[in-house]
Amino acid sequence: MDPLITKAQLAARLHKDVADLDDATADLALYTSSGIVRGLTQQTISFVEHETVLLGGATQKLTLPQRPVAVDDDHPLTVVEVGDFGGLDLTLVEDRDFTRLGNELTRGQAWSQTSRLMGWPRTRVLGVWSPRVRVTYSHGYTEIPGDIVDACLDAAVPCYQNPTGLRQRSIDDYSETFASEFLGAALVANLKVKLGLLGRRRGAWSVTPG
Repeated sequence: MDPLITKAQLAARLHKDVADLDDATADLALYTSSGIVRGLTQQTISFVEHETVLLGGATQKLTLPQRPVAVDDDHPLTVVEVGDFGGLDLTLVEDRDFTRLGNELTRGQAWSQTSRLMGWPRTRVLGVWSPRVRVTYSHGYTEIPGDIVDACLDAAVPCYQNPTGLRQRSIDDYSETFASEFLGAALVANLKVKLGLLGRRRGAWSVTPG
């Protein structure tokens, strides 16, 4: 998967020209920092089209694992309740069988006391997803938001400057101390705080791809 930042962005943060960067070290910094941010957020972030996931149901609300969810004519949201033990699969329709808010899907309740249901067969429990639900959806950003780029650069700079992760190194009478070892506890803590304050570690969003 492509990194979330570019060499040009890394060079700008380092106040260097792109041509002055060491390519191998820069590539390492881009991929490593992107992996760190993806790991902390548990999100792919980059745009992914038509991914199919099998989710556990048996609850009224179903949360899609990746966000933001992108839904338009080219990126439909397909939700299928998987039939158990040879039962038939049931394809559901948004705003008839369920409602969607961001990446949260809520199964339909009864419409009236006469037990008219939002798509449910009469033998099933009201307002509860089946035990297994198969969802095909698109998610992520076609253009990485600036706050995520900033968080990636916070991790990429020390990775580029200190790719071996040393705190200090000495050669004969020469000694060099780095400001911080790469991926130290302080850096990880700061990234968690930044991503948490930005809402990138929780919440729900829905977008239309640009």
